[in-house]
Amino acid sequence: MNEKNSKDSSFSGQLGFVLAAAASAVGVGNLWRFPYFAAKDGGGIFLLTYLILLVTFGYALLSSDLAIGRKTQLSSIKAYGAMKPGWKFLGILTFFVPAIIMTYYAVIGGWITKYAVTFLTGAGAAAAQDNYFVGFITNPVESGIYAAIFMLATAFVVYRGVERGIEASSRIIMPVLLVTVILISLYVLTLEVHDADGTVRTGLQGLAIYFLPNFEGMTLSKYIQIVLDAMSQMFYSLSVAMGIMITYGSYVKKEVNLNQSVSQIAIVDTAVAVLAGMMIIPAIFAFSGMEGMAAGPKLMFVSLPKVFNSLGIVGIIIGAAFFLMAIFAALTSCISVLEAIVANCMEIFHAERKKVTLVVSTFYTVVTVIIALGYSLFYVEVGLPNGSTGQLLDIMDYISTACMMPIIAFLSAILIGWLVKPEWIIGEMEADGSTMPRKGLYRVVIRYVAPVIMVILALQAFGVIN
Repeated sequence: MNEKNSKDSSFSGQLGFVLAAAASAVGVGNLWRFPYFAAKDGGGIFLLTYLILLVTFGYALLSSDLAIGRKTQLSSIKAYGAMKPGWKFLGILTFFVPAIIMTYYAVIGGWITKYAVTFLTGAGAAAAQDNYFVGFITNPVESGIYAAIFMLATAFVVYRGVERGIEASSRIIMPVLLVTVILISLYVLTLEVHDADGTVRTGLQGLAIYFLPNFEGMTLSKYIQIVLDAMSQMFYSLSVAMGIMITYGSYVKKEVNLNQSVSQIAIVDTAVAVLAGMMIIPAIFAFSGMEGMAAGPKLMFVSLPKVFNSLGIVGIIIGAAFFLMAIFAALTSCISVLEAIVANCMEIFHAERKKVTLVVSTFYTVVTVIIALGYSLFYVEVGLPNGSTGQLLDIMDYISTACMMPIIAFLSAILIGWLVKPEWIIGEMEADGSTMPRKGLYRVVIRYVAPVIMVILALQAFGVIN
């Protein structure tokens, strides 16, 4: 028996695995990044582009990661070396993605927790003030405490293991999250706002902007940027090219139908992202019009609290429900990032889960607080190669998601497409007796299309192209 699985449990079955993997995929990327990219990139155009990429690139990358994990029964740092001698370096490179993401993910989770507490205590009006968010993240004591609490909650679940910790929490969190996001989405569509000049804006009008593509003024360069944004979001949302799904795949039993699992994970993840857009974009449009749609990353922490506050007591209740749901989503993703690190360290040091989790979590609690203080005591402002500027959190995000993920996906595509050949993955996808759909599409994407697109994404990240 594989060393890791001999001392650590696996997922109980397909449902447990799908819920855990979907919970990993559903996170801040769905509730925060997806809506603001959709708002920035023309609503329906971004949505259509994202869906096309999902059934092509997303399908290929997610299938590859899960198949690699189950076939090798190893986490990412050793899995690539088991696939092809001399390629262990790719596993090491992949390991650094969650290792870097873990430095700041709990910081964002702390922000969300702060807003949940604010709305639950009836102080939603305070959260709607222009300087509330900046005031919080620049407060070293408060921001550091919330980040540490979120990190410790993540560590507790990982400490309990795969089935009793990760799977058990996902079985509770995912249904609650899905029901909450559906109810809020339906309510938002009933909104109707009357301006002083007689203008009426409704949630349904915002929904039309979100779903219907508008190609007016569209140029090739603008659409290329939309494609790149959608691709970046897909990496972040599906947890691919960072070793997480390889780790989760290593916990999957051979009788589980991976083909069905890939489809189910993608459907749940995309449904939450689309519903998050249905919650946020119609609400922002109803209260702020097209100007509010340009809020960018501040959409969730600045614009949305203003909307909730404008709805009175109903808005306070909806705001509390929304940020509680966001805590669930952020927590499940943070758990998967920490699990990828812990699983790799267990293999490297031949140590048991609880000891590794304690050591790793202690280290990351300290680092998380340092990153949280990057807006106050450790404030820096650094120019990045892609033309943006950022603080400590932004720098870590840029290195891990903008730079490393495209490079890892490129190298993985070369390894699978040209060295071990696509049949290596296809064979594992069909190990339970099922047939892998879209095999021809998989071969084309992994061999020819993915390497080209990954190079373009990497060049954009390094500022070579705009």
